[in-house]
Amino acid sequence: MLLQKNFWLVVFVVLVLGVAENLQFVKGSPHRILVDTDVDTDDFFALLYLLKLNKSEFEVEAITINTNAWTDAGHAVNQIYDILYMMDRDDVAVGIGGEGGILKNGTILPNVGGYLPIIEQGISTVGECRYRQAIPVGLRGRLDVNANYGIRKAFLPQGRRRYTPLKQPTTQQVMYDKISAGPITVFIIGAHTNFALFLMSHPHLKKNVEHIYVMGGGVRCKNTTSCFPENASSSCTPTPCGDLGNLFTGYTTNPYAEFNIFGDPFAAYQVIHSGIPVTLVPLDATNTIPINEKFFDTFEQTQSTFEAQYIFQSLKMARDTWFNDQFYASYFLWDSFTSGVAISIMRNSHNQNGENEFAEMEYMNITVVTSNRPYGISDGSNPFFDGLKVPKFNLKRGGVHNGHVQTGITDPFCIGNNGKGKCQDGCTKEITGPEAVRVLVATKAKPNPDSQSPLNRAFFKSFLGVLNNPQQSGRFNFTTEFPYYKSVLYKPDFRNKRLGKPVVFDMDMSAGDFLSLFYLLKVPVEVINIKAIIVSPTGWANAATIDVVYDLLHMMGRDDIPVGLGEVFAMNQANPNFSAVGDCKYIKAIPHGSGGYIDSDTLYGLARDLPRSPRRYTAENSVKYGAPRDTDHPELRQPLAQEIWNATLKNLEPGSKITVLTNGPLTNLAKLISSNKKAASLIQDVYIVGGHIKSGQKDKGNVFTVPSNKYAEFNMFLDPYAAKTIFESPLNITLIPLGVQRRASSFPKLLERLSQMKKTPEARFSLGLLTRLNNLQQKHSRYNHMDTFLAEILGSVFLAGDHSQLKPTLQVKPIKVYANGIVTKDGQTLIDPKQGKPVKVLEKIDLMGYYNTFAKQLRYKKQSAKVASFEEQKRKWRKPPKAVIMNIM
Repeated sequence: MLLQKNFWLVVFVVLVLGVAENLQFVKGSPHRILVDTDVDTDDFFALLYLLKLNKSEFEVEAITINTNAWTDAGHAVNQIYDILYMMDRDDVAVGIGGEGGILKNGTILPNVGGYLPIIEQGISTVGECRYRQAIPVGLRGRLDVNANYGIRKAFLPQGRRRYTPLKQPTTQQVMYDKISAGPITVFIIGAHTNFALFLMSHPHLKKNVEHIYVMGGGVRCKNTTSCFPENASSSCTPTPCGDLGNLFTGYTTNPYAEFNIFGDPFAAYQVIHSGIPVTLVPLDATNTIPINEKFFDTFEQTQSTFEAQYIFQSLKMARDTWFNDQFYASYFLWDSFTSGVAISIMRNSHNQNGENEFAEMEYMNITVVTSNRPYGISDGSNPFFDGLKVPKFNLKRGGVHNGHVQTGITDPFCIGNNGKGKCQDGCTKEITGPEAVRVLVATKAKPNPDSQSPLNRAFFKSFLGVLNNPQQSGRFNFTTEFPYYKSVLYKPDFRNKRLGKPVVFDMDMSAGDFLSLFYLLKVPVEVINIKAIIVSPTGWANAATIDVVYDLLHMMGRDDIPVGLGEVFAMNQANPNFSAVGDCKYIKAIPHGSGGYIDSDTLYGLARDLPRSPRRYTAENSVKYGAPRDTDHPELRQPLAQEIWNATLKNLEPGSKITVLTNGPLTNLAKLISSNKKAASLIQDVYIVGGHIKSGQKDKGNVFTVPSNKYAEFNMFLDPYAAKTIFESPLNITLIPLGVQRRASSFPKLLERLSQMKKTPEARFSLGLLTRLNNLQQKHSRYNHMDTFLAEILGSVFLAGDHSQLKPTLQVKPIKVYANGIVTKDGQTLIDPKQGKPVKVLEKIDLMGYYNTFAKQLRYKKQSAKVASFEEQKRKWRKPPKAVIMNIM
């Protein structure tokens, strides 16, 4: 007991000293700081550390978000807004995205969004994923980072700032405003795309950037993170010195790069070679500050602020879901350590060689490798040179940028002998000669001078001290903001009802899918009984957008409906040797910016108006489902699509069969049919919204981002092999193709019907969403395709509506879907009398009946919303509940 008391006395002293060092007041203007971040987990650790510092000394003025790495734009920007709201820092400018592009001649247009690495950037936000495909998409990848393992939604309060289409400040706007205002320091803790574009566009403003602090690269380190469960044993042996990188997903092609630099090597080269003083904190240094058990235990016992709690909960979930037992050897304070080193150097700027409290420093001559020898070749891998008379940006032929550029993590050029890759794209290489840049480099984390402390690194003391400093602390979390917060689940009682047709709705979470879901939930349960919802992240939204589905169900009082998370890759797109990563052959057709992912993931800025559901995606897991260990609440685990499917089929009433409505790619249904041979016999009908049966050469499809494919429709194109599988199955299919969808996609007519009706909460929300889509379509060319989403409502209305009002015309046609790996043809829906499957095709519908049916169903008060909005929830949670008065007879 005495030993334990002494331990916590040491902890207390450590934290008091950590706080004291940050209460120093420095006269004069504060250091102005701009942080460019990819909002990975450790990034917001660093951000919260910076926000806690004395504002009279260090002022975070702006945050710009790197959108081509570990997070997706819509989820990242709203998490940043919520962190700032918690910290009472809504004054900090936030920039993300932009719709500018780069012309073939190298002209950089205003407001390039940074959604793509510079080498892939054209005139839109559509492009390849040669570097980003190294990042896992689902578990332990972008899904968990976007949702912060499910903790973000449960913990962070939600303020009024949010992403709004065409109103969100762009990255380049924010950078220009802040850098042009005067001297500023820039922290880059993600890929370098944003800042490189700024420097290339505004070279005259370099003089205002005092210093650049970078977390990234590996110069001389011995990396310890090359092990991963699918390419190594459970005992992780460090790779030999010289294997500088941490691309655990791409070691067989590139063992030299670190993720932040690999995200855009050419951009990193521009930053390092900008002439602005650079301090680099590479893996050399961060690998010497791993999270250890004593630090973890100390942190667990010292969480006196909301920001400390948020960081610890995130860190704990990262540990509990780690893929093996090497968490304490392979999880480091990457970005937060970088911030600490930077702040200490800035605080001691009189020192000439970057002396600081937390890291040993050394000047090195380095460069960033952007292409591979031999230089001067033209092999189709390098858009800066291939096919151009004048290289882009006037780059030098035969120079360091004119070699083979890695095309992906399975690039055959990069595969070397003995399983070790030979490409060096993104390597921060120590060199001599004219390409060398003198950079201050952190080489090692300093030990804690107090050898009796449980914290063995000097920065650990500062990190916990700063986070637990009561000054400039977070005001509240999501639940403590409201004195009468109560978590409620709404589950209707259907025991006395004769339930209707059992239906599974498979959606890719586009705007039209949410409107369809509203409609289905309004149809009397005696007609339609929604048994489950399957979400497909292979379409218009990313996997973490599943939380919006949960919120809509909560609004409508249907927390009883299970939601299954579908496959994150289309068929044949996952890496066969490492299924966590894969290619983007088809999904790259979806824009990252306006009219694409950023809008779908935020429901065009309106998702935050929905009430907050207690249900959410969470990384909670259990050994029962293949996890390495049980987390604290395995009962909250997010079920997968195939689990929901199997449970739904198993629990069917005797003699019953399921009806399926699909509003996106057919990935999950194809997997079900392929893996469960009995499934087809338990499915009554499949209604497929998608496909395009052309009536002539001028009757084009709608894959507008792939002009070489003239006749495909998006839902078929995004997973053509899945579509082929379904159309070759014994399923009874009704197709709602693009032709009839286009005839049923009039914004004015549907808006007129909805405006004339009495408004339920769901009708008001639908009217607001449709109005926004219509207005955006009229304002900006990036939104020309909004009627695509309007038309998706047709499938739900045709499935559940009154056919005497709809007056549908159907015809049986022999249909097949082209899928042979040829992008110019894949996904095309063909009539083939010899090989086609007989399919009922919806050809015509009474349009007035259709619009009236949708609008009237939403106005009915029966099966209406239980809670109208987040604003209504806030009002309830701020007031004591009304007393329940019981009359006793």
